[in-house]
Amino acid sequence: MAVIVATDNDFTQVLNSNQKVVVKYFADWCGSCRLFSPKFKRMSDDEAFASIAFVDVNAETSPEARKLASVTNLPFFAIFKNGQLVDTVAASKEEAVRELIHKLDA
Repeated sequence: MAVIVATDNDFTQVLNSNQKVVVKYFADWCGSCRLFSPKFKRMSDDEAFASIAFVDVNAETSPEARKLASVTNLPFFAIFKNGQLVDTVAASKEEAVRELIHKLDA
C-alpha cells in the first residue's frame, strides 16, 4: 500500500478511515527522517502489514497532528487503533518501528 501523506487538514479523517495506522513524523531538515523514508515505504508494501495504513506527517507544518502524538524528537513514530493513540517511539532503527507496529495486533 502506498504511504499516505497527511496534514492537519485531513489527519483526523485518515485516522478515522483506517482501523490501524502507523504515522511517521518528519521534518524536511531531518537527515535521519530522509534516510528512513525508503524503509517506511518498504514496510508499507510488506504483506504482513497489509491491514495497516502508513502515514507521513510533516511535524513542522502540521502542529495539531504532532500534538496528538506528543512528538518530542524526529523521526517519531506513533500507532493509532480506531482513531486512538496506542503507543509511540522516537527511533531511526527499522526494528524498533516494526516492534511498535506489531503492538497493533496485540
